[in-house]
Amino acid sequence: MSEYLKVLFDLPRLGAFTYRNDEKGSASIGRRVLAPFGRREATGFVVGELEQSDLGETSIKRITRTIDKEGLFDSGTVELARWLAGMYFCGQGEALAAMLPSGRRETARSAGGDEAERATIEGEDFDLGNPALLSGELELSDEQALALERITREPKGLSYLFGLTGTGKTEVFLRAADATLAEGRGVIYLVPEIALTGQVVEAATARFGDRCAVLHSRLTPSQRLAEWRRLRRGEATVAIGARGAIFAPVQSLGLIIIDEEHESSYKAGSAPRYHARQVAMKRRALEGARLVMGSATPSIEAWRLMEEGNIERLILTKRLSGGARPRVEVVDMGRETGPISRRLAQAVRASHAQGRQSILFLNRRGFSYFFRCSTCGHEIRCKHCSVALTFHKDRNTLVCHYCGFRAPPPSSCPACGSLDVGWAGFGTERVEEEAARLFPEMRLVRLDADSTSRKGELETALSDFREGRADILLGTQMVAKGLNFPRVKTVGVVLADTTLNLPDFRASERAFALIVQVGGRAGRFSPDGEVIVQTYRPDSGVIRYAAALDAPAFYKAELEARRELGFPPYTRIIRIVFRSKNKEKAALAAADFAALALPSLPAGAELLGPAECPLGMIAGTARWQILLRAEELGPLHSAVSSLLDAYQVPTTVRVESDVDPVSLL
Repeated sequence: MSEYLKVLFDLPRLGAFTYRNDEKGSASIGRRVLAPFGRREATGFVVGELEQSDLGETSIKRITRTIDKEGLFDSGTVELARWLAGMYFCGQGEALAAMLPSGRRETARSAGGDEAERATIEGEDFDLGNPALLSGELELSDEQALALERITREPKGLSYLFGLTGTGKTEVFLRAADATLAEGRGVIYLVPEIALTGQVVEAATARFGDRCAVLHSRLTPSQRLAEWRRLRRGEATVAIGARGAIFAPVQSLGLIIIDEEHESSYKAGSAPRYHARQVAMKRRALEGARLVMGSATPSIEAWRLMEEGNIERLILTKRLSGGARPRVEVVDMGRETGPISRRLAQAVRASHAQGRQSILFLNRRGFSYFFRCSTCGHEIRCKHCSVALTFHKDRNTLVCHYCGFRAPPPSSCPACGSLDVGWAGFGTERVEEEAARLFPEMRLVRLDADSTSRKGELETALSDFREGRADILLGTQMVAKGLNFPRVKTVGVVLADTTLNLPDFRASERAFALIVQVGGRAGRFSPDGEVIVQTYRPDSGVIRYAAALDAPAFYKAELEARRELGFPPYTRIIRIVFRSKNKEKAALAAADFAALALPSLPAGAELLGPAECPLGMIAGTARWQILLRAEELGPLHSAVSSLLDAYQVPTTVRVESDVDPVSLL
């Protein structure tokens, strides 16, 4: 063991510090240590060893103790962390902290795996149903067989599985994983959210058994650490999980799968603000692995790469369980009075009469999404955020869905004193109330963040609907993600305009994806599925393309619009956000940074702003932003890195940098 160590800490834009090893010399590369740092002790990561140091002996502190008995990471992980820190403007220690599990001790699972404990842990999240059915391999269609052959043909291939929901993408992914394991190589299988893609996880765990390690948020830190160690030791060779599983220490990595690649949850919301797709590309290059992605609604970036031949597109067109493309009908809500149109009500009743089920989708929680005065138009807004408060009728409370602020609904207008005040618009609670009135004989379960806040509620709701104990499933975007219900005939998109109205250049892309994805829940096992799309904008191109399930036409139009406006994928954007409790100081900091940046930008780069963020205030914090845009990322990235190093951040301001943001709100 070496006398001196290089140690990283979970801190912004800082490098390694030198420490002396403990008396036993027990720390080495890949282990975490507890070490004195300033006036406190902090957990650090050993990333280097030195036999001697050119620093003065008395100035070098000794680590307090070694946390890990065996290494948690290796030099390859350190290299990836170095790239992550450089790419996303954070400290290498911040990058490592984001990549590694935080558990302090291991459970019984790390010493061979206690099966009873394993069943309990997994049973908390997943109803495994019939493992024999899930693990039985299905006969592949000609399209699936061709896709599998193309995926496994090259040891470092890059491909995209494109097909409507129900066309068998999961089985192709699992077969590709089987083939990779047969080569003696490991697999990472990414899903957007474990709890909402449980059926995919069930299929993978049933197929691969103990070779599969599931990394999900419901595990305790120690349980997650134990799974991590099983992968690092090679006891497990398949890692399945959400965004963070892209860092799993799979040995001899041979395949990375990104299911539902379009999902924004693959982008981290805090530093380092990495995108799992970009990290997957990097790991593929570093480790010589295959990368296969899949979705019915690829991201704009992925579609352009396919169009240009940089990613091989593999198309699946046929639903394999007796299903067919659903019939899609657009209803103009300008001619309706309530949240459920006459046409949608008729379709729900007809499905119920046939012993079938319906899904109602609305991407808004609450009873109504704003409380307003009919006399003067005044809206009740959050005191701490730049958003209207949402009215929750069951609690008789106005709630901010960004910071949690709550207030009682006023009996008169705070602005003009009028008594003519009330709710406007509608959310899932209002639709639930209307459905109870229209369909009193049917049982409805609601699936949103309010109805599934307690442990087990989400799983119970999904189980009730899957087993036929409920006739209608009403939910927010949760119901659009990977759910597979054989009895569903009718899907109603209650209001298709909510996402479309957001002030963000990706609004059309998100609206199209949500409509197509939720519509894909209909008719997966029968040829008579139907989707009713309700909208106040029936002539919108996005609505028309989604209703026709015409992805090529939508992407062609959207790419043309992005090219004209100079937005990704034709440019790369770096977003810098300035946050402060004081609005003037946030604005001044943004202006100062812009003044510093303008003379330093490379040729062809643009600076947009500074401007207040569309959501200018969140949780009492003012937000201003600058967008830096260029066709090539390299020169712009170098310039911004130098600017961030040179800029003196005011003490009352926080600066957040985001490379390739997925949202500008």
